[in-house]
Amino acid sequence: MGDVVRLTAQDGHVFDAYRAAPSGTPWGGVVIIQEIFGLTPHIRAVVDRYASEGFAAIAPALFDRVERGLVLDYSEIERGRAAMRSLEWPSTLADVEAASDALGDVPVGVVGFCWGGTVAHVAAIRLPISAAVSYYGTSIVNHLDERPRCPVLYHFGDRDQSIPPESIERIREANPTGIYHVYAGAGHGFDSEGRASYSPNDAALAFSRSIAFLREHLRSSSKPPYTPA
Repeated sequence: MGDVVRLTAQDGHVFDAYRAAPSGTPWGGVVIIQEIFGLTPHIRAVVDRYASEGFAAIAPALFDRVERGLVLDYSEIERGRAAMRSLEWPSTLADVEAASDALGDVPVGVVGFCWGGTVAHVAAIRLPISAAVSYYGTSIVNHLDERPRCPVLYHFGDRDQSIPPESIERIREANPTGIYHVYAGAGHGFDSEGRASYSPNDAALAFSRSIAFLREHLRSSSKPPYTPA
């Protein structure tokens, strides 16, 4: 459904992104942020899914700054973490912003998973976006000294060993205006079809909630919808 495009960040870095367009005038734009495994089939499928729901969607290959085209198996956790740790926030956010700009003059939301869930939270703080959706962002607790400047929807699983209940409560206290959903029995990565923790019912519910949230907040943004050429 989608295709690979090449983007350029403000610092001159050239990188790939997977983009898909809706069949008609979009509700708005959505930047999908990867886990620590790169632009996996799951992330590309998420882009396609948002496009099928009426959003202009794009996923930047954030690991292109480490190794172009780097896509890892879900078993390669340490390699993924090493790639993530080699990135710096200014360059990561520059790539997210370039992906947002590539969607045109539409209100944009950011949706991220795992590491991408943290990126979505930080983007809500530092980038001019209209909304953010964070799925099980493992390092959000390290970014609680600043408040998001747009509405944020958070999805967590109550069996996620990397995000204990006390971490979720700290996030709630730091951002009381956020919307929080905690899924009973769900573990880390419950949205990813290729992972053992995949929970189809929770994934479907989280997706429907995300769609409703983005339609509400992107539609109410000051930027008007557009019709792509």
